[in-house]
Amino acid sequence: MPKNTLSVAETKEMFLYIAEKIIDSKDQLTEADKKIGDGDHGVNMARGFEAVHDKLSIKDYDSIGDLINDIGMTILTSVGGAAGAIFGTWFRSGAKNLIDKTEFDTEALIFLLSDGLKAIKKRGKVHLGDKTLVDALEPASEKAKELREESLNIVIKETVKSAREGKEQTKEMVAKLGKAKSLGERSLGFADPGAISTYLILYFMEIFVNNELN
Repeated sequence: MPKNTLSVAETKEMFLYIAEKIIDSKDQLTEADKKIGDGDHGVNMARGFEAVHDKLSIKDYDSIGDLINDIGMTILTSVGGAAGAIFGTWFRSGAKNLIDKTEFDTEALIFLLSDGLKAIKKRGKVHLGDKTLVDALEPASEKAKELREESLNIVIKETVKSAREGKEQTKEMVAKLGKAKSLGERSLGFADPGAISTYLILYFMEIFVNNELN
């Protein structure tokens, strides 16, 4: 029977890989944010995931939840501004139902996405269509729940497709929050940087999962 879960150690390696790739994406995210924001999103995301990489490199974990909660806390404490609060909230809240899990599987992915999404929407009073990371995260979460009976490698592939579509749709949205809100219709035509980061995190997750499970 083919393997369709990651151990805690493998999940740590996955997030180390994601951290490295987000750091490498700093310039891409900076350019995206210059168009509708302060231009610091790439620097902030790179700083946060450098801290995550440093933390995970020297620590072992007993559960998926402990690992992902630590990622959230590290982002929260190392990144200032909205990015730290939002992405830190995603991982911290996404870990709440994973404390006893010792495998990263479809169920773990669903909890990571759906619990994180709920917390972000509640904390930030954000809705679908506001031109934020929610526009990538919510479609991804819904797709994962829809495919809950499928294996992880199948679910992550379809989840990434949904996140990509959501990210692209933010180009057609007028920003309703943050600095981009002041641009009004001038924010049209540009993807939201947070949605891009969300898509990239899931995309790099897909690459790692495919290499491990296929």
